[in-house]
Amino acid sequence: MSDGLQQINRLVEAESAFVDAVLNEAATVIVGQRYVMERLLIGILSGGHILLEGVPGLAKTLAIKTLAQVFAVEFKRIQFTPDLLPADVLGTLIYDQSKGQFVPKLGPIFANLVLADEINRAPAKVQSALLEAMQEKQVTIGDTTYSLKEPFLVLATQNPVDQEGTYALPEAQVDRFLMKLHVTYPSKAEERIIIDRMTTALMPSAKSVAGPNDVLRARQVVTQIYIDDKIKEYVLDIVSATRNPKAYNLEALGPLIQYGASPRASLSMIAAARAHAFIQRRGYVTPEDIKAIAKDVLRHRVIPSFEADAEGVSAEMIIDRIFAEVKVP
Repeated sequence: MSDGLQQINRLVEAESAFVDAVLNEAATVIVGQRYVMERLLIGILSGGHILLEGVPGLAKTLAIKTLAQVFAVEFKRIQFTPDLLPADVLGTLIYDQSKGQFVPKLGPIFANLVLADEINRAPAKVQSALLEAMQEKQVTIGDTTYSLKEPFLVLATQNPVDQEGTYALPEAQVDRFLMKLHVTYPSKAEERIIIDRMTTALMPSAKSVAGPNDVLRARQVVTQIYIDDKIKEYVLDIVSATRNPKAYNLEALGPLIQYGASPRASLSMIAAARAHAFIQRRGYVTPEDIKAIAKDVLRHRVIPSFEADAEGVSAEMIIDRIFAEVKVP
């Protein structure tokens, strides 16, 4: 092992000490959902925004709020509704009579963790305002541009049922999310624990075990995690196969894919894989890291065709076929 790799391994070991404490403390409130909590942590460590999809009542909001408590960062929740305006999210100028001038009133976007609840319930103008803030990490109100707080992360939820009165996010906007997570029902045993835990007089609450400075230091280490050229080629092969499946002996997938993944998918996969390696206390990325996060990175970027919909083939099925065919380094 080279000296450089030994050094990054030591850095990862030192800076990742809070990972287990964070996940264990979150588990005092959130029953099960280890996968979701790890992916939210990956988002925080890589600075990537996350879209969560699941039916109501699966503790999506509680998971995000608990994470904010564990990291002792400022949390804001925005309930998206059809009558929401961009100013309700970003802020606006209001007239101060005592000063005789307009002064800025900053919106809820100015927080560390921002929950955009049911993002698909707001019209496109509001969604665009939020996604621009996510991309630029800044907001302009009047003539002044304000930088958003660091760490800054948007966690958006959308409900896959009850689509009446919703505005689907365009694929190009969804592409700005690092990962899209599917939140599933708990097992019967887990739901029994939820009943016991949530029906007592004293509701469980997480305490802080890390701080924003821990996140910022960890982010610096995550960007230094070693990724071999063979792993980079593996990522490129996976993403390229979504655009040109014929080149990877996947001719049957051609008619099933309307649009393949964008170059942002390659960047997101590497960023998320590095954060996953960090959680695993490693200073280097392996093919297993890529496999672990690939579905979350690609499921909203690979757009199935009408033919795929007619045949009941989902984006996840397409991704599975690609991974089965692309050679692992």
